[in-house]
Amino acid sequence: MNLSEQQIERYSRHIILPEVGGKGQERLLAGKVLLVGAGGLGSPAGLYLAAAGVGTIGIMDADVVDLSNLQRQVAHATPDVGRPKVESAAEKFRAINPDVSVRTYRERLTADNALDILRDYDFVIDGTDNFAAKFLVADACHFAGKPYSHAGILKFDGQLLTVLPGRTACYRCVFKAPPPTGAVPSCSQAGVLGVLAGVVGTLQATEAIKFLLGKGELLTDKLLVYDALGANFRKVPLRRNPKCPLCGEAPAITELRAEAAPVCACKPGEVCPV
Repeated sequence: MNLSEQQIERYSRHIILPEVGGKGQERLLAGKVLLVGAGGLGSPAGLYLAAAGVGTIGIMDADVVDLSNLQRQVAHATPDVGRPKVESAAEKFRAINPDVSVRTYRERLTADNALDILRDYDFVIDGTDNFAAKFLVADACHFAGKPYSHAGILKFDGQLLTVLPGRTACYRCVFKAPPPTGAVPSCSQAGVLGVLAGVVGTLQATEAIKFLLGKGELLTDKLLVYDALGANFRKVPLRRNPKCPLCGEAPAITELRAEAAPVCACKPGEVCPV
């Protein structure tokens, strides 16, 4: 791939970085990243992936834009209320960078469709908003052999983990199974600081870009925890669990399956505020 003069100008601040250069930018343009969720996390992640010139961005989300989303879901604007999130987000990504091919999937990730969709991507960003979906993303990426970035946000706190399946600690090494219904405050009850989604989602985009470039240290075998009120980041060391039900020595999970219903207390049909 040869960069055009316009691309050289567009990506000039990348190209002058020795760790990126022209070859690195070409790798980004050839890269394919799937966003599972176009909400609080997927919005900033997707905007920065598009700006960076990641060549193919997939957006998977079944929801429509709700007025309560706009406090943190920055890929959407007031005129987008009522529109499918995949359409709204795709429009913004394409407006930022016409180099980017945007694929949309107006559906939820399921045990039936996950492996077929993940097959086409190099890296997955988990921007889902409930435990059942997060475990499904983790399991699907494990069986598809796809690296992914997990993240979660609530109130003023966020967490982040990158997983290279079969090589590093996975999501189930840390969290064996979803918590019982009601054990965690619902997303609609607890609330979330809007800018927190931007911080954590942008970090997820950074992980995807580093992976595509093959540069830097990924957040593998460590959980990055961010406390917005205290302005503190801390890394919690992790290790692969030999008894992990997914990637352990004698795994109990040997095929992709759906977890129990989401822990979130939002009623069916409601737009989850995360």
